[in-house]
Amino acid sequence: MNWEVILKYLPRLLDGAVLTLELVAFAVVAGLILALPMGIARASRHWYVRAVPYGYIFFFRGTPLLVQLFLVYYGVAQFESIRQGPLWPYLRDPYWCAILTMTMHTAAYIAEILRGAIQAVPPGEVEAARALGMSRWQAMFYIILPRAARIGLPAYSNEVILMLKASALASTITLLELTGMARTIIARTYLPVEIFFAAGMFYLLIAYLLVKGFKLLERWLRVDATQAR
Repeated sequence: MNWEVILKYLPRLLDGAVLTLELVAFAVVAGLILALPMGIARASRHWYVRAVPYGYIFFFRGTPLLVQLFLVYYGVAQFESIRQGPLWPYLRDPYWCAILTMTMHTAAYIAEILRGAIQAVPPGEVEAARALGMSRWQAMFYIILPRAARIGLPAYSNEVILMLKASALASTITLLELTGMARTIIARTYLPVEIFFAAGMFYLLIAYLLVKGFKLLERWLRVDATQAR
């Protein structure tokens, strides 16, 4: 193991790790915002309300993220209307293509997490809210969604970790995130074991910090039998 090479290229790998964190942070936050209305719609009793989000979720959960990245980065450029449109300066940039694709991908999974969490809210709590005179939307925003957030948080934390690992695919569209930076360094040094080992340690460190952070958040949101929050 050539430790000198690892130490030499640690700053470059750190730059890649920062870009990885940017991609993941944008994707999971924007994905949560996009998934919120879809999750509520998926929990609806009416089939016509569930139909559109179901189709979206079916597509993005049923196709690989790599294929979706290629469709956005290479596919949209085939349309003249897009190349002449106002969004083209962003859609030709691999950074924004990666964020857009990762956001749409993770939104599908988060929407299903929300659907399951909403449906797992005890019916008695909803009935109590309605008995107090709350409308359906008041019960949704003041009772159901806060309760569903606590129920779905562990699954959401798993999705964040999965997106951290999936962000390595952004290197296939020329982004120098952690994996892309590692591949670039390997092309110069011909030392794949050392560089990928160092990159793997970065991924492990980020994942560890995320797990610890979500555990603290779960503990803060927990409602015990002897404590109301």
